Amino acid sequence: MFFRPEARPTDRLPHDPFKAIVAPRPIGWIGSIDAEGRANLAPYSFFNAIGSHPPLVMFSSEGLKDSVTNIRATGEFTASLATWDLRHAMNASSAPLPHGTSEFEATGLTPVPGQIVRAPRVGESPVALECRAIEIKALVDLDGRPIGNHMVIGQVVGIHIDDAYVIAGRFDLARARPITRCGYKDYAVVTELFALDRPPGAD
Repeated sequence: MFFRPEARPTDRLPHDPFKAIVAPRPIGWIGSIDAEGRANLAPYSFFNAIGSHPPLVMFSSEGLKDSVTNIRATGEFTASLATWDLRHAMNASSAPLPHGTSEFEATGLTPVPGQIVRAPRVGESPVALECRAIEIKALVDLDGRPIGNHMVIGQVVGIHIDDAYVIAGRFDLARARPITRCGYKDYAVVTELFALDRPPGAD
């Protein structure tokens, strides 16, 4: 089967497979505050690390949502790890609440102010990144037309790790059981890891 995205054979693929193909995707559970100091929390599945020296992360919002507006106003955000134990709270935090209403309060999660940034992280999460925004970019298509997506790139300026998840000098990802987005209504949970040695000369 081959098709152009704008001409998907809906008789065979009634649901767009794109998000299920580019998967699993880590979830950026983005904490921010607005110009008045009100907290916001939202999960984004278009999220990933894009560099390590310095550590950089990005997320993309489909539509101009509170997270992007807040980060544009304050220049900072946090990204907490969404885990199996927190899956229902993560899902609940995606509800379209009125502007200025805190998802932390609505979900019963604990907002913990950053050590370096003011934006709160999820206190119940075993890992969180404190970030300062480098760029906020409105994305366009091949013809240069705005598509309504806004990409935020941030530099990680602080990292929180629960000591219970540091084993033999490494962060135990499988123990934390992060969840990932897989398209449609599907998610996956990381419970097992395997290692591969890189070829000689690869870095």
